[in-house]
Amino acid sequence: MKNTIFISHATPEDNEFTIWLASRLELLGYKVWIDKKELLGGEAFWVDIEDAIRNKAKKVLLVYSQNIVDKKNVGQIKYGIKKEIDLASEVVKNSPDLKDFLILLHLDKSPYNLFPESQNLNQIPFDKNWAEGLELLLNKFNKDNVPKFNSDCQSSFSEWYLDNYLIKNSIIEKKELYYTNWWTIKHLPEQFYIFRFTNEEQAKAVHLENKETLATINANCITSFEKNLIFETRHENEILKLEPAEIYEIKVSELLLGYEKEIFPTKREAENYFKKLLKRSLHLLFRKKRLNWYELANKNLAYYHTTESLPSSKVSFSYPFRSKKAKDKKKNLFGKYLTVGKWHFAVSVKPMLSPYLGFNVRSHIVFTSDGLKALEDKELIHSHRRKKGKRMFNEEWRDLLLAFISSFKNSQNQISINVSNSDNLVMKNTVESFWSRYGYFDPKDLTRQTIFSYEDEEEIEEDVVVAKQLIDLK
Repeated sequence: MKNTIFISHATPEDNEFTIWLASRLELLGYKVWIDKKELLGGEAFWVDIEDAIRNKAKKVLLVYSQNIVDKKNVGQIKYGIKKEIDLASEVVKNSPDLKDFLILLHLDKSPYNLFPESQNLNQIPFDKNWAEGLELLLNKFNKDNVPKFNSDCQSSFSEWYLDNYLIKNSIIEKKELYYTNWWTIKHLPEQFYIFRFTNEEQAKAVHLENKETLATINANCITSFEKNLIFETRHENEILKLEPAEIYEIKVSELLLGYEKEIFPTKREAENYFKKLLKRSLHLLFRKKRLNWYELANKNLAYYHTTESLPSSKVSFSYPFRSKKAKDKKKNLFGKYLTVGKWHFAVSVKPMLSPYLGFNVRSHIVFTSDGLKALEDKELIHSHRRKKGKRMFNEEWRDLLLAFISSFKNSQNQISINVSNSDNLVMKNTVESFWSRYGYFDPKDLTRQTIFSYEDEEEIEEDVVVAKQLIDLK
């Protein structure tokens, strides 16, 4: 019975996608054949390949990309790929009832005629989004009655891959320093204030009069670290006093440790107002430093340096717990990228009250054509993010984040934001980090790091653990 999905691909260029696809098809219950010796860098045995295509395959999937073309012989398909295509064509000729036996998975922007008859074959687009391409492929399988086995089974292919690649990087006992993406606050005012006005119009008028002071507005409430706001406004040559109906002083320590109130402002309301105030504080720091920002799909802002905020593009930073004699490291936070223009390292921030008071920082890549304004073509941005991002490993993301934070230090080696007439908010000069007694060796090659991951369509991000730094026990 022909019940197998045979996957043909260029090795090693398209290994990443092929293993991603094979593992997901197996998890969905399909029987998948892929040459594991090729993936390991060994010699593929034609006898096994021929038997699989001729006698076992229900479908032959060709990962169709520019990588199947022989670079030394322009216009020709790589020898191994061509043999598999020719064999699949032969099987179809001998079995006319086979419908769409050979399916092309269009992985990039290659033309539809890389080899004779390719433009006449069924091609499923994977170039924009792997998940959408997989959905179309599964619809085709359902239509053509491709058999399934146990839909709840574990992927034996994934297990094989993990055993052969990642077992060498198992957890071992050694001292390591792990970095988070938590950027914490060292100091801030002991309390903040919520000013509640009779109506929203009054709140807006007062907020406008205090535009030089850090304050946020929410409906008929203004939140600020500054108690002595200006409560007067001029209207038709007349000075009007707009005193708030209520003023609430909230101690930060109580909000973090034991604030309980059933009437306004409740714990949730106080936390939300406080988070909004913290986020506004950081926005003012970035704006003061002349950073640009780009709106993400979730409406959050990704901030990035340009030549206006950082003329040299390069920032010096140091690792924590290093000797004072150790030299600082330097990192470029933006630079030229292909014919697009420039790439920029960017961050978005989300205030957090626990486990530390500060911000959860997410890392992104932004592209500009003029070095200032972010590109607006979503598909182009996504394509370049994947190309640039998949060549950036953990250490790269870690160093970019450390350099970004270090770029805001003043002459006193502090990151300080003026938030009231009498006090500043001071950020830590680096992210939080943790020592561990156990660790592992990072795989360095691309295919081993990204096989079982798929970049988010809108942003490249590093959650809680950004990276780790190996420490010599000696």
